[in-house]
Amino acid sequence: MNSKHSPSHDGFDPEDDLDERPPSRSMLKRASLALQELGQQLLDMPASRLAEIDMPERLRDALDGYKTTRSFEGKRRQIQFIGKVMRTIDAEPLREAVAQYQLGHAHNALALHQAERWRAELIADDKDAVTRWVADFPDTDVQQLRTLIRNARKDAALEPEKRSGRAYRELFQFIKRTMEAHDKGDASPDQGTNT
Repeated sequence: MNSKHSPSHDGFDPEDDLDERPPSRSMLKRASLALQELGQQLLDMPASRLAEIDMPERLRDALDGYKTTRSFEGKRRQIQFIGKVMRTIDAEPLREAVAQYQLGHAHNALALHQAERWRAELIADDKDAVTRWVADFPDTDVQQLRTLIRNARKDAALEPEKRSGRAYRELFQFIKRTMEAHDKGDASPDQGTNT
């Protein structure tokens, strides 16, 4: 019988432990692309946050090289180089730093959405909104809050070209400061006790 068509196994035995075999080219390619994506996420971070991360000087130089490269092809090659440099280091601390940064962004966005929701509720003619606000944030200066709400309602009642938006922004800033102070557990200096 021809050896090319023999039923003997070709070196692959499904019973073998998969950890003993060397990684396939596909696995290496996926790992390389994951490191390149991590490099791109590092590049998307602000320079101030990037400076705080402990990384080898070679990787920092590669990241800086990407920022100075202008052409598309040069940027593509530089990302590949960043991935190559990252193969020689432990990428886990970098992943944690990127995750921490992205989590902070998500938390900030959620807080802004909550502040916008509160502002919309307070400006609407809902009588219970102020009561709910004071129940959730008891250290609020209620008189100042009511003044800001009244000014924002007056501004909203004007024709669009006559609106300044100032009262609307001031109410938002007041809400945001109060929510931040409540999250920290202390009252900000511009807020008193409720009267």
